[in-house]
Amino acid sequence: MDLSKLNPPQREAVIHGGGPLLVLAGAGSGKTRVITYRIAYLLRGGIPPHGIAALTFTNKAAEEMRERVGKLVGDRKTAAKLTVGTFHSLGLQIIRREYKALGIPSGFTIYDAADQLGTVRELLRTVHVTDRRFDVKAILTRISLAKNRFVRPGEYRPAEVDEYDEITAEIYPRYQEALRAYAALDFDDLITETVRLFEENAEVRERWQRRFRHVLVDEYQDTNRAQLMLVKHLCGDHGNLCVVGDDDQSIYSWRGADPANILSFERVFPGAKVVKLEQNYRSTPTILNAANAVIANNENRHGKTLWSNRPDGDLLAHVVATDSEHEAKFVTREIGQLTRGGRWSYRDTAILYRSNVQSRILEEELRTACIPYVMYGGQQFFERKEVKDLIAYLRLALNSRDEIALRRIINYPARGIGATTLERISARAQAETTTMWNVLERIDEAMSKQIRPGTRQAIGAFVALMQKVRQGLEAGQSGAAVARVLVEDIELYADLHSAAGSHSAAQRRIDNIESLFSSLERQHERSPGLSALAQYLRQLSLVNDGDDTPDPGDKIVLTTLHGAKGLEFPVVFMVGMEEELLPHARTLAPQVTDVFDPDHASDVSEERRLAYVGMTRAQDKLYLTRSALRRIRGRTTERTPSRFLLEVPKHFTVQRDATAEAHELVPTDELSALFKSIAAQLSDD
Repeated sequence: MDLSKLNPPQREAVIHGGGPLLVLAGAGSGKTRVITYRIAYLLRGGIPPHGIAALTFTNKAAEEMRERVGKLVGDRKTAAKLTVGTFHSLGLQIIRREYKALGIPSGFTIYDAADQLGTVRELLRTVHVTDRRFDVKAILTRISLAKNRFVRPGEYRPAEVDEYDEITAEIYPRYQEALRAYAALDFDDLITETVRLFEENAEVRERWQRRFRHVLVDEYQDTNRAQLMLVKHLCGDHGNLCVVGDDDQSIYSWRGADPANILSFERVFPGAKVVKLEQNYRSTPTILNAANAVIANNENRHGKTLWSNRPDGDLLAHVVATDSEHEAKFVTREIGQLTRGGRWSYRDTAILYRSNVQSRILEEELRTACIPYVMYGGQQFFERKEVKDLIAYLRLALNSRDEIALRRIINYPARGIGATTLERISARAQAETTTMWNVLERIDEAMSKQIRPGTRQAIGAFVALMQKVRQGLEAGQSGAAVARVLVEDIELYADLHSAAGSHSAAQRRIDNIESLFSSLERQHERSPGLSALAQYLRQLSLVNDGDDTPDPGDKIVLTTLHGAKGLEFPVVFMVGMEEELLPHARTLAPQVTDVFDPDHASDVSEERRLAYVGMTRAQDKLYLTRSALRRIRGRTTERTPSRFLLEVPKHFTVQRDATAEAHELVPTDELSALFKSIAAQLSDD
């Protein structure tokens, strides 16, 4: 193991003797290298592999860590004996050994997400037999959050005028009783029950403290209260704890992470040594200086300033577009120019945005330009259920033979037309060698004995609805205009609200529908008519079938800022740098509190950290784009530049006007070359 490959702060962290150590690892500063080198250093120093516990947040990170340690020490068998894994896997290891002390049977089971959801769903039936409004996942996430804050079932108190807190207060105790009755633990129990065991049983606690002489934690800024308590108990009196993290990259409070854990480390673990890793190996100094200027506006943070030995690099492009469509066109056009130059490929580029709803227009423009892309951490816009449902209505109106679309929406929203009825209709159509739609149109005549009157009436209403949609399209109305009326007729928004489980989740789905309206409006403006609309919908289906490009790895990456954590790209576009997008509107309206909702942040400080994370994903080129106007929920509104954009010093940026550049059909140098070519031809003639 060659310590000369480490810079001075990295080396200082690796060779730290003992006691608590906080390694503040800025973005791109080599934190994984430090934690793996430290494990190897401890092994070389005589600490047995079974005496080291290294905790991560993903199994993938754990496997990578174990593999790198094996290479450093030159002994994969030794690395295999290390306890390297997630907090949950460690909790399970302890509980399997200590189940008697916990008072649970040896054959206990672990409930996965599906088991948990099923248990809550069954309990809901016993509490509110006729009430189906509640979303099971929304209740379960509240239970999870309560558990990790050590709020016992009987202590859970609903917030004022919050029906989900009220139903959770009823379900939570029953849920825990059900787990015990089934001799089961859920994922949260693996940590919280281990903490409870350590607090109540000194003998067990001391046994595990003697076992693990050194504890290391990666991504410490993402830990919650339960994980902090587990770490404290494991370290005990020896205090040999090394945590690596960056408070400036703490962006997951909405799922329970507590940035106070890393901010108060020196108080919780007295005598802690702090080492700052500030040399960045990823980005140009210009990008780092801009990011430093933004994050410096957060008051409650560990001060650190990233720097790099790389050349200064390009200025950040501050791009102003007339509206979101021009913004998407600029991004697409710029990607085309970058890739044509030969220096960059598609895989070198990422487009980052605050909310998934922003992806729709970007996807649309990329598809139009035949630029392949892949989405991380979110569904593609045209594959979201509510979008596909509405598109299916339009497809069926345009083509009554489209039985895939018919089957998708004949009973959505629910009309009482069940699967059995649908199969009977399908069988009748096959027997008559006709279409299902033909049978539906004459349902009373064709199937009066096989289908009940109430169901036939529902089918008749569905047929009338689809005929109305078809007539609107034939009359020359745009797909958007017809779809808006359809949404009202079927009361789709009310159904989304009842199914979503929370106001914000429902609003995201409604925003997706409104975005589809905008897309259909633009399609109609470009090329009106039934055949053009049909072609547009066929194009969406073709792309969704995965017929993108022969090289599946060479694609643009689209992802939310949350999904970009841990990634890096030579070229990054951060789109929608506007107030109410970044920072998100819900941050500015804190009365809206949906737990485990990425569209809710605790404060503007976390939104600034999110902007910082986005900026530090860029290695060579960074574009910050915004729109002067943006269509939101059917209304075009003036937009204000994001405060984070204004915090970037102007001397680090170059202003670009996306709309003006769109009118430059041929770049000046290409135009000059064209003139020279024409002149040469004339001279030859």
